[in-house]
Amino acid sequence: MSARLGRRSFVGGGVALSAGLASGLWSAGRARAASAMGFDEARHLLCRTSFGVTPAEIHALEALDYTAAVDRLLASARREAVTPAPEWIGMGPAELQRRQRAAEAERKQRVDGKKPEEVVLPVREQGRQLKNWWVEEMIVTDQPLVERMTLFWHGHFTSSLAKVRYPSALFRQNALFRREALGNYATLLKAVARDPAMLIYLDGRGSVARQPNENFARELLELFTLGEGHYGEADIKAAAHAFTGWSVDRESGRFVEHPGQHDDGQKMFLGKTGRFGGDDILTILLAHPRTAEMIVDKLWREFVSLKPDPAEVARLAVAFRQSGYEIRPLMRAIFLSAAFRDPVNRGALIKSPVDLIVGTVHVLGLPVPEKTGLVRMLQGLGQVPFDPPNVKGWAGGENWISTYTLLLRQQFLRRMIEATTVALMDGGMRVADRPNRRADRREQLPANDATMRVMEPTRPVEGRSLRNAGNEVRLGATLAGADGALLLRTLLPRQPVDGVDAGGTAGAIASAALLDTAYQLK
Repeated sequence: MSARLGRRSFVGGGVALSAGLASGLWSAGRARAASAMGFDEARHLLCRTSFGVTPAEIHALEALDYTAAVDRLLASARREAVTPAPEWIGMGPAELQRRQRAAEAERKQRVDGKKPEEVVLPVREQGRQLKNWWVEEMIVTDQPLVERMTLFWHGHFTSSLAKVRYPSALFRQNALFRREALGNYATLLKAVARDPAMLIYLDGRGSVARQPNENFARELLELFTLGEGHYGEADIKAAAHAFTGWSVDRESGRFVEHPGQHDDGQKMFLGKTGRFGGDDILTILLAHPRTAEMIVDKLWREFVSLKPDPAEVARLAVAFRQSGYEIRPLMRAIFLSAAFRDPVNRGALIKSPVDLIVGTVHVLGLPVPEKTGLVRMLQGLGQVPFDPPNVKGWAGGENWISTYTLLLRQQFLRRMIEATTVALMDGGMRVADRPNRRADRREQLPANDATMRVMEPTRPVEGRSLRNAGNEVRLGATLAGADGALLLRTLLPRQPVDGVDAGGTAGAIASAALLDTAYQLK
């Protein structure tokens, strides 16, 4: 691979280079600093770090030196969501179970003549609200990279509502992923081991010395750190004994440790012997080179290409481990790598359902006050937040696409394109000022236009009849004013696959681009 970065160590979020290697690296940086990175490279960087991208967002970045643009994206990451949390977040599991049982009894008795389906089950309703809440956050956030990383960690450390059945725990786990989205992997791993949602999901809360449960220990080794082939069954059993006594308080839903239920005897784990507890197991795993290699490999597949460069992965993994597992400088190194910037890797990844649906809503500026319809689209395409399919999370990559899901993706895209036109033509719509947080953060818009006019319908857009929208597709503020060539460069990472009539109206060109096969790529 050309233009490889020199070996480095990361310290406290910064980059420390040996004197011998620094010269070559900084001289390369000076050579690039004289020129702006340009529209296409800015688009590529934003598409890999955001959910959808508009011409204004690309223009705000294209004049920057590439390194400066990367540093801007990574700077001052917010560690909390901007969307207000659901009001039930403080409810403990015992109280939730009491309400759930009461609702189920009411369903059976059909109190006051209600039909069974009219009785709201708290767990189901809280789960619906939680999924909607995160979709809303992904749409409105001014720091989409943080949300992308939050989603990445959710797919790495999987837990699901279907098994946990305690939405407050999933909310708090989501908050943990956001706090450490670009923070420290060692900190994140240790916190996940104590996370109530994880303890429930992988049956750790009932693991005691006399009967240890191996589920968490197995996934810790296979999925979170070393990967298959780098441990044995004896290591799983030893780790399971080490984590006994870690549980969840039934009233508060918080982590609790029961020393009397912990096995404090001698254990042998990965060739080391001691009276290990859970933290000791994590320390041994973090010292193992495979842990860093596995995380770097997975991040490479998420952000660069589906075929990691083994030499680059190994080099980055050494620096990642030496840094104490700092995530931000690792992501900086990935974004600055020759492989990430290589034009060959533009359009080399398939958009996940979240990428596609949330990104298209952002690109079109589509008003969707009620997110349930979007969650149903995500369900149809195979990626529902808070409900990964199994302990391995979403397989991703080429698994996102089949003949069925490709047709479904295009069907959903047609609905959103036509919904935008209906929203703009509907006289019943009212217009409201709503902050454009991404624009404010990146200074995309002039100072006298710090808000974006967003159509706020009197009823949800989802499910509305779209057949009377007319033949002319209308574009919202996010794409308005862009000519056909600019729209194609914004919406597609490569030349159209199915062909787009460049002589059509802007709306027709945008519509054709969104329905082109190339739009499924990033």
